[in-house]
Formats: sequence, structure tokens, C-alpha cells
Amino acid sequence: MDKRNREPVIVVGHRNPDNDSICSAVAYAHLKRLLDPETGYVAMRLGPLPHESRYVLDRLGIPYPPVVTHVHSRVRDAMTPRPLQVPTGTTMREAGETLKRRQIRTLIVHDDEGRYAGIIDTTTFAHLYLAELDNGEADAQTRRATLAQPVGAFLSTDVVVLEADDLLNEAREAVLASTLRQAVVLDDEQRALGIVTRTDLARSPRRRVILVDHNETSQAVSGIQEADVVEVVDHHRIGDIQTAAPIPFINLPLGSTASIVATEYLRHGVAFEPPMAAILLAALLTDTVLLRSPTTTKRDHELAALLADAAGLAVETYGRELFEARFAQQDGSVEGIVRADAKVFTRGDSSFMVSQYETVDRGDILEKQGEIRQLLRRIVEEQGHEFALLLVTDIMREGSQFIVAGNPRTVEHSFNVSFGAQGSVWVPGILSRKKQVAPRLLD
Repeated sequence: MDKRNREPVIVVGHRNPDNDSICSAVAYAHLKRLLDPETGYVAMRLGPLPHESRYVLDRLGIPYPPVVTHVHSRVRDAMTPRPLQVPTGTTMREAGETLKRRQIRTLIVHDDEGRYAGIIDTTTFAHLYLAELDNGEADAQTRRATLAQPVGAFLSTDVVVLEADDLLNEAREAVLASTLRQAVVLDDEQRALGIVTRTDLARSPRRRVILVDHNETSQAVSGIQEADVVEVVDHHRIGDIQTAAPIPFINLPLGSTASIVATEYLRHGVAFEPPMAAILLAALLTDTVLLRSPTTTKRDHELAALLADAAGLAVETYGRELFEARFAQQDGSVEGIVRADAKVFTRGDSSFMVSQYETVDRGDILEKQGEIRQLLRRIVEEQGHEFALLLVTDIMREGSQFIVAGNPRTVEHSFNVSFGAQGSVWVPGILSRKKQVAPRLLD
């Protein structure tokens, strides 16, 4: 694709983003921009900001990552940008000379206010010449008179009009079915942004993506199969993301993706600027539950100390502030409790959902168990899951209340528990879905 039209590489975490997903994307995009300034890298997100992420970014004065809804190829990815344009008063002679001199097929014609009016292309001149032959008027005087007229009198207006964010697959059908086999791309003010030809469509452009904190299609941005995944940085199990060529795939058993990103800063000899150190430390502390989670490694402790020093922060104090920000703004509705941090897993031909809701006091949540199980049952029925499991994780008591709907046998067998009629049981020591729950359920 023409480099003039290449968009930045998207650095993005998983659906229903948590703090590690957000902060790791921000910090890794920053590192990539430092290492490769000629290629653009932009951190984006697949959902609402977690409250602690909003707190951290506001505290540091860092803009929120914008939302990306899909990475399907769009018209803007294929179009030839900045097409040559002329006003409606341009003569046919001037237009023809421009087409010949610039060796192009099409000129966009705009009105006095710069709005799209139509096109003049080589086909227009061919039709005029043939019409003169048919009428026996192919004499020099007639030709000169025609060439002296303004292009506004000969415009082709039956041209396919597209918007830059239209999906390319849908636009392709419209363009190829049209008479002229090309389309004009307009903005909201009806000004031409680009032009799409058969040659543009043949390039099959793909958006470029770096995945952080996940590597499974079910958790990735919509359209990931149409994109080029150029890197993966993750601390979860290896999933089903496929690429056409070898890529950097960094997968380490650390407590957070932020720990891996911090390791990359060190590997490349890039100093931690205080804002990036604070962002990475925030992600590390929330994903390891203040370094208490069983996913926490010795390396996480070392990195936390290093980042805290670079950011000028105290680990325990900063960690408490993060969780206070999370719980103070937490959605305590049943929908929020169940769906805020939900992940779907597949095992063979079956699937199941595991949600996690962290709190410093599970008492209020337990009062809503009946409503929670109703929603879990509806999710099982609508999605066809084997079961849906909610972990209400009490970080102060270091355990989780398991609430289940659907067939509980896999959970009961994996954890040697019995849910009983209430579909709920306290399981001490369970803090991590990734390391303590998902592996057992997938085995």
C-alpha cells in the first residue's frame, strides 16, 4: 500500500479491558514510538475504562486511549488519498492536458465552495470523440469549441460515493458492479478525500495490530482475522491467534503483561519516564492484587520496586489508592458484577464463561446472589455455555465466593467443592482466574 495512506499500528488489549490491558497498551505503544519513530503506534481499547485506569490516567494527565470497534479493512485503508481536483470552470482542454501530463485517468471536479460535483475522466473524452464521429462533426472547429467549454457541462455524476470508514468488502461489491469501476470518497461536508479504483481494491490492504494481554480470537477486536497481527505481548496461555508470517511473540509467566512491557523497556535500554513507570506499576499492582496473587513472581516484586523508584511512589500506598479508586466507582449492579470482567473459554466442543468481581467486602454482593444466578442462567441459555461462573474475590480475606449456573460438575470436580441448592460456595486462597481457575477448568 502507498505509505502516504498507511495508518498507525494499533496496540490494543482484550475485550472488557482491565487495568493491565489498558496500561500495558499505553506503555507499550509509547515504547514502540521511541524505538521506531517512523512507524506510528497508537494505544486503543475495546471497551469502557476501568475506574482505576481512569484514575491513573487523570492523575498523570495522559489522554484516554480511543475506542476501536473493529479492524476490518476500511475504504480509507485502500483509497488513493488527496485526488487531483479542478473547479467546474476549468475548460475541457485544460482538464485533458492535466490528465495527459499527470498520467492519470480521473479528475475530481468541485464547485465554488469546494464540494464534490462529479468527475471528468479519459472515458469522457473518448465518448465525446466517438459522438463527433457519429455525427460527422469531427472537424477542427467543432473540436476547438468543445475543448473550450467548462468541464461542468460534461460531468459524470453516476459515480459510486463512499465514506472513508465504510467496510472495504462491502464497498468492493459496489465499485465492481458500477459502470465506471471506481468510486469517490467524501467527507461529511461533501469534499473529496480520495478515490477508489480497481487497482486500489486489488491491493487488499490489512490493518496492523499488536495484541497485548491476550492472544485468543474470542477476546480480540472484531475483524482480527482480516488484520495483520504484527506482535503479541501476553502472560496468558497460548491461544488460537494465527499469522501469515513469523512475528515477535513475547509470552512470559509473569504476574502481569505490564511486567513484560517493563522488561522490554529494560531490554532495549530505555529509561522509565515517571509517567510510564507509574502506569506500568499501576497495572502490575492491580493484576497481581497488590503482589498477593499466586500469579506473582519474584520478578514482579523486583519490577514493582524498580518502577516505584522511577515513579517516586510507595508501592503499598499507591496500591491502596488504586483499589480504593476501583471500588469507589465500581458498578454494583447485577449486570456490572457479572459482565464487567467476563471471559469466555472453550474446551473441546463446549464453552464456558468465568467472570471475576473483586471487592474488599463480599457481604453486599452475597445479598444479590439470587439475581446474580438468574443472570448467569440467562447467559448460559443464550450463549449455549456448559456453565457460567462468577468469582466474587475478596482481596482482604484472600479468597473467592464461587457462584455458578448451568452444569456445575466440572467446577465441583476441579475444586473439590459442592455448590448445593444455592449454587454458591466460598473457596479460600483463590484470587486469580488466570492461574488458579482457568487452568483447572480447561484441564
